[in-house]
Amino acid sequence: MGTITVRAASVRGDSHNWEGSCRQDAMTVTRIGPPDAEMLLLAVADGVGSARYSHVGAHRATRLTAEYLDREAEGIYSALCAQNENELCGLANKAVTGVAHELRAGWQSEARREDRAYLDADYATTLHVLLVPTDPRIRERVLFSVGDGGLLVLAEGRWHPVNSMDDGTILDTRTEALPHAYSSVKASPLRTLPGEVLLLGTDGIINPLTQKDRGFADHLAHAWGGPEVPSLSDFLWQAQTRAKSYDDDRTVICVWEDEA
Repeated sequence: MGTITVRAASVRGDSHNWEGSCRQDAMTVTRIGPPDAEMLLLAVADGVGSARYSHVGAHRATRLTAEYLDREAEGIYSALCAQNENELCGLANKAVTGVAHELRAGWQSEARREDRAYLDADYATTLHVLLVPTDPRIRERVLFSVGDGGLLVLAEGRWHPVNSMDDGTILDTRTEALPHAYSSVKASPLRTLPGEVLLLGTDGIINPLTQKDRGFADHLAHAWGGPEVPSLSDFLWQAQTRAKSYDDDRTVICVWEDEA
């Protein structure tokens, strides 16, 4: 898209491959908003491992959130350009609250049709959404977050966290999940420069990238921080690089931007 290039992959982890169970991660990549307020929407979700239908929750949460944020796109774009964090938080919470209500209503109806009990916890999923204006003159971006995972920025060969990880707080993944067990949506505005790489991911890739042993992080920084954007096949291969002791599903979306 103009100066922006996106690569995205969602792959089943070694633990699920071994068990023969499904991938619980999901992602959505799309554009929202009218032409004069257009944004690239990137969303990742990680279904909670113990939840029976969390793969369904992750899949539906990313897609429905895109629909809701599309309705609020003009307001979000204005708040983003004005760097109004309170307004961004309000719009994010309005959208995600609507998503949670719609998801719950749909799944409750499905449970009644199938004559089974319904529990929110059966569909529990985290959610992270990154919005990037397609106008290269607008340098502001915003991350909306519920639960673990998040956003890293690759600058000068190092991965830098953006969201709750850099304020010292710890999210309790037993409670911070959709459709209901979350306190609020965290909005993290940021300003980026052309040449920096944005990486949005579930904890299957965020955790090994932020571990003390920097081997994995340095490998991907070298692969994705070079002068050329990796091809689709190379990106998929690199995204599946194994990290010792990490066998979870892995969803990763990377954004490269050239000078306008």
